[in-house]
Amino acid sequence: MDVLEELVRLRRAGQKCALATIVQANGSIPSYTSAKLLVREDGSITGTIGGGCVEAEVWTAAREVMETGKPRRLNFSLGQDAAYDNGLICGGQLEVFIEPIEPQPRAFIFGAGHISKSLCQVASLIGFATTVVDDRESFANRERFPIADDILAGEYEELFPQLEITSSSYLVIVTRGHRDDMRILRWAVTTPARYIAMIGSKRKVIGVVRELEKEGIPAESFQRVSAPMGLDIGAQSPEEIAVSVAAEMIAVRRNSESGWRALSKSLHASDEVRALQK
Repeated sequence: MDVLEELVRLRRAGQKCALATIVQANGSIPSYTSAKLLVREDGSITGTIGGGCVEAEVWTAAREVMETGKPRRLNFSLGQDAAYDNGLICGGQLEVFIEPIEPQPRAFIFGAGHISKSLCQVASLIGFATTVVDDRESFANRERFPIADDILAGEYEELFPQLEITSSSYLVIVTRGHRDDMRILRWAVTTPARYIAMIGSKRKVIGVVRELEKEGIPAESFQRVSAPMGLDIGAQSPEEIAVSVAAEMIAVRRNSESGWRALSKSLHASDEVRALQK
């Protein structure tokens, strides 16, 4: 299996991995400069940098790199007693660079109206893969969304199992009505998505959350929901709203302090409801 092809596949599938590359070598080593080892989230590997104890240590470091998101450099001096899986006895030195490979973030846009058209364009420009989901084929189609990576039309509950939601997924709920918003939010809070946002006024959002709480969904489930969605830039037009949401998505993706302040809008539903009722 080609290491780089597998890296691309994993990234598109929304999975983290770490790539280890021999960047410098002197003397006798069991591999060669530029040799690569790819470590997946589940610990499985493809490729090799020579096997043996060096590769085992690199594997451990790669798991840490995936966890922290920070690259590492490791240096090894191979004594004459260092035996490798391929039987070579080596006495050289090598340097290995291990880099985290973040999956391409994907925006799942629920609803195929005017805001969605603009958001799909902006999200694509800033590096997000995009999937548009709507229950109307007359709206969710290639003519309206020529640059979307995927377009799905059908009943939402029937489409949910087809969606691969990971920690690199961004869910944006902009359907044509409260009822559909509620259907999607009910499902969205059960996923590992990194970002969940829903359009609507604060009063509308709290109303939706209150109904879901009555169904038994705990208030804590909504704490990571950004609603009303987007950074507060006074956006009014569909294009401006799309920019505000995309800006918030960038802030979350980059772990920006301003992004987390935006996420402080996340719903503490019961407290908000009580405050409005006073």
